[in-house]
Amino acid sequence: MIRFLLSLAISVVSAAVALLVASAVIGGVRLEASGFVIAVAVFTVAQAILAPFVFNLARKYASAVLGGIGLVSTLIALFVATLFPNGLRIEGVSSWILASLVVWLITALGTWILGALIIKRWWEKRKDRPAAAPSAS
Repeated sequence: MIRFLLSLAISVVSAAVALLVASAVIGGVRLEASGFVIAVAVFTVAQAILAPFVFNLARKYASAVLGGIGLVSTLIALFVATLFPNGLRIEGVSSWILASLVVWLITALGTWILGALIIKRWWEKRKDRPAAAPSAS
């Protein structure tokens, strides 16, 4: 359960950073402060749900594009996040393409790096903890 919560926190943090960076460096991407939390939450949930779904569809019908599954699911998750008002807005084809690429890259690297650092430390601490001695009642 703790590992799941750590993974969820890592996904939320990397999504937040990715959306902030995309809105800062891509002209057609706007992230409203009032809807930031909702945009991050919707994107994270959509990404978690869509990635396996898109992967299974691609594996079944278009195995040649399996390498681009992360980009496709990121694009769809960004679209879903834009459906909620006062959050994320993306205007223009080039902004959609660049936002998908930037957000995918940052979330992938963020999840990988943070996951390696945080979950590895948590696992090592857990392994180093002595097992509770049985009580002598």
